[in-house]
Amino acid sequence: MIDVLVAGGGPAGLAAAIRAASAGLEAVVVEPRATPVDKACGEGIMPGGVAALRALGVRVGGRELRGIRYTDGLHSAEAAFRDGPGAGVRRTELHTALRERAAALGVRVVDAKVHGVRQDEHAVTAAGLTARWLIAADGLHSPLRRALGLDRPASGPGRYGLRRHYPVAPWTDHVEVHWSPHGEAYVTPVGDRLVGVAVLSRDRRPYDGHLAAFPALADRLADVPGATTVRGAGPLRQSAHDRRAGRVLLVGDAAGYVDALTGEGIALAVATATAAVDCLAAGRPEDYPRRWARVTRRHRWLTAALVGAAGRPAAGRIIVAAAHRAPAVFRGAVHALQ
Repeated sequence: MIDVLVAGGGPAGLAAAIRAASAGLEAVVVEPRATPVDKACGEGIMPGGVAALRALGVRVGGRELRGIRYTDGLHSAEAAFRDGPGAGVRRTELHTALRERAAALGVRVVDAKVHGVRQDEHAVTAAGLTARWLIAADGLHSPLRRALGLDRPASGPGRYGLRRHYPVAPWTDHVEVHWSPHGEAYVTPVGDRLVGVAVLSRDRRPYDGHLAAFPALADRLADVPGATTVRGAGPLRQSAHDRRAGRVLLVGDAAGYVDALTGEGIALAVATATAAVDCLAAGRPEDYPRRWARVTRRHRWLTAALVGAAGRPAAGRIIVAAAHRAPAVFRGAVHALQ
């Protein structure tokens, strides 16, 4: 019998499979899409995420990120990462690196889609395969979370993300966050002549309409044609009643998500996948919900606080001005997010 069946071959699912295979467990991933899969993603990996990937034996290229810069056109503030650099990496490159590492460890990927789950006290069956455990890593709007009755309506207005790349040399080695009354724009260097620009907002409008809200950034990119099509995601906030249903454990975005504002998506995907597999390997699946709460607590609290603040009128200007006037506090916040 398969030890761990993983529904979803994105970063969280592949991280779970890699961790399981490294622990001597047979892992099989069920994923209908061909690798690599491109998605709307800020593509900035925080230092903690880089370290977590390295612990799995996954090394990524891209561009080194030295810190975070906030700007609103009038003020700016920046803070360097304390625990080594982060990385700006194309989502497709990251996906390929994870898939290659999983293949090197003997992880089998089945071209199929999980539509339903049957389980008893001994095993779980999905996509025609039977395993001791199933890890649901099927994304932000997880069908399995919904099918298992774990989906919980998220409170508050939804936020949405859009991303496009531009073929220009990066002008910074930081993730540059531009604030406006309507949302934020995140500029991430991902190549020698490629930057990604992702916008997050509660407003639903075309990408160019969002970009116009950041005049300095829009002017810099005015004569540069987009290198990729616009990709979108949302609503970003997702919640779950629990992270376990019998022999099914939810990891990554499927287990719940606050917002992309702090850029910790990959770090959390790897951390929750690792925690789930470690609990299974130790014969303690009942510990996973508490482990999940512990490894995500700091992110959930800090991100929820920032998103709440960002939703108020003139919040961006207030946040950037405060960071500008109190650089030590801003550095402390950035260090807490590493």
